[in-house]
Parts: sequence; structure tokens; C-alpha cells
Amino acid sequence: MTSDVISERARLLLKTLVERHIRDGQPVGSRTLLEEAGLPVSAATIRNVMSDLEERGYVISPHTSAGRIPTAMGYRLFVDSLLQVKPLEQEAVSVLRNQLNPDKSATELVQSASSLLSSISAQAGLVTVPRQEAGQLRQVEFLPLSGDRVLVILVINEREVQNRIIHTQRPFTEEQLREAAAMVNQRFAGRPLPDVQEQILREMREARSQIDSYMQATLDLANQALDQEPGEEEYVVAGESRLLDNATADEILKLRELFDAFEQKKDLLHLLERCTRAQGVQVFIGEEAGYEVFGDYSVITAPYGDGARTLGVLGVIGPTRMAYERVIPIVDVTAKMLSSALSK
Repeated sequence: MTSDVISERARLLLKTLVERHIRDGQPVGSRTLLEEAGLPVSAATIRNVMSDLEERGYVISPHTSAGRIPTAMGYRLFVDSLLQVKPLEQEAVSVLRNQLNPDKSATELVQSASSLLSSISAQAGLVTVPRQEAGQLRQVEFLPLSGDRVLVILVINEREVQNRIIHTQRPFTEEQLREAAAMVNQRFAGRPLPDVQEQILREMREARSQIDSYMQATLDLANQALDQEPGEEEYVVAGESRLLDNATADEILKLRELFDAFEQKKDLLHLLERCTRAQGVQVFIGEEAGYEVFGDYSVITAPYGDGARTLGVLGVIGPTRMAYERVIPIVDVTAKMLSSALSK
């Protein structure tokens, strides 16, 4: 159903209903709409218009309530053609500019962006971690730990440092680990990470019969060091508890399923992957996200990059009755400022 078949009166009443429901989370009755919309019509006319909107699928009457609430379709019409987006407050812009400082590493910037999205929007904020292939290897160090464990310190691009622990197939002395790191740094420093790993794997395959066991073990060590570990974070979520602050009793029950989705990651990652291929701000309302767990929530996202390519996506997750006119510019400005910081 396209918006042009709805009268201006119906559009004004739907806008009023959505704004009131966003404000207090309760079904909105005809008498309230009559008072807030300021239309010179009778309560009976209001009821007729709302019945028509309900038949078209824009609003529903929950339970036996006399009032109505917007559907995902109603929110979509509101966001697409009735919403008046507000410029982001100067105070929030200043906070973003100060915290998204180009002197920080990419990891620190991602953590900051997630927390800022949450605190400024009062919803949950999330940022996908930049993919490793966007970086270049600067330096690697191997330090022995107990047993067959080795601490790997990776310096990527100019400032980003990653630490991880790997389990080796054979024991290494401190001297052997130092020599292995020197070999990797001498041969591969300054090259893109995926190129480095591809070359190491090629050498392991082609030279298996021609190199000694120590060199084979060294290449295996380097391959493990550069491999993305399965347990590594793929996105950072901040402020889940904020979703509880203004939740109704019904919403609190549904939040448990959403928190489980944060832990499971799969559905959310699929959604975010779609967003990285889009331009600008994307708004997914309820079931538009494609997953049942998001049925009562909206996801607002925007991609970010380093000026040359898209590195990931950031966004806000909150109830469908969130303040879209404020959250949309928060997401938009944060993505632009994170991109600016990463490009420097």
C-alpha cells in the first residue's frame, strides 16, 4: 500500500499516533488523537479514519484496548514520509569529535564509537570490528608462555596492536621465537595481511619436501598468528542495559530473546553484512530485518570506512518506538566521524 492513497488527515493522525506511542509506549485512543492533532473534526470521524488505517495495516488494536499502536508498516510510512529529522545537538557533536580522536587505534575507535552510540541515543550501540584484510602487517613478536602456548603481538597499520594466544605443535625456545619473528618481519612487513598469509600457505604447500622441520614449524607458527581466531569478537555491542530503562513489561520479556541474539551473533552478523553493501543510513523496522527476534525492534545502521574502502558498519538497536528523528542523525554523524578518524 503506497502512502499517496492516504489522505492528509489520515497522515496527520498517523504521525500524531506514532509520536505519542513513541513517547509513552501505550496504545493511543481516539480522544487523545483528537486533542493532540488539533483537527476540527468529531471523535466519530477520528474513529473512522483509524478504522481505515487499521484495515490498511498501518495500526493495530492490541488485546482489548480501545487505543491503537503502529505496526511495522505504520512505522515505515512514518520514517519514510512523515518524519522530520532533527539536526544533532551541538553538544553531542562535540562529544563525538573529542572521543573519536584520530590518535586512537582502530580497536579503540570501535570501542569508543559503540559506547558513544549507546550513551547519546540511550539505546544499544554496535560497531563491527574492521576486517583484518584492510590492514598491513607492520611487525610481529612471539613470546613464550607455559606449555605449548605462545603470545603473539601483531602491529597492524600504523598504531593498531592486537594480542592473541596460539597453541603450537612443538615447543619453541625464546631464541627460536625471536628468530621466527625476525624472519616474518624481514620478509613480510609492509604487505597486506591477506597477501602475507596467502604467501605463507603457498610456501608451506610447495616447499614441504624441501625445507627442514624447523622452517615448516616457523611457517605454521606465522600462519596461526595471522589467522582470525573463531572466538574473536566480530562486533562490539554497548549499552544493552539501556534497552531495559524504558521497556514495558511485555518488552522486557522480548528483550531476553534479543540479548540471546547478541550472544549467538549469527543473525545480527548476516543483517550487518547486508548493511555494509548499502550507501548511507539504513532503517530496518521490525520484521524487515528478516529475523523473528527483531520483530519488536528497529536497527538503524550506516557503513564506515577509511576513505578508500568500507571497513564495517555501525548502528543502534532499540524498540520500534524509538525516537527516529534523533537516532538517525546520531548514526549518520557517528559513521562520518569514525570514517574521518580512521582515514587519518
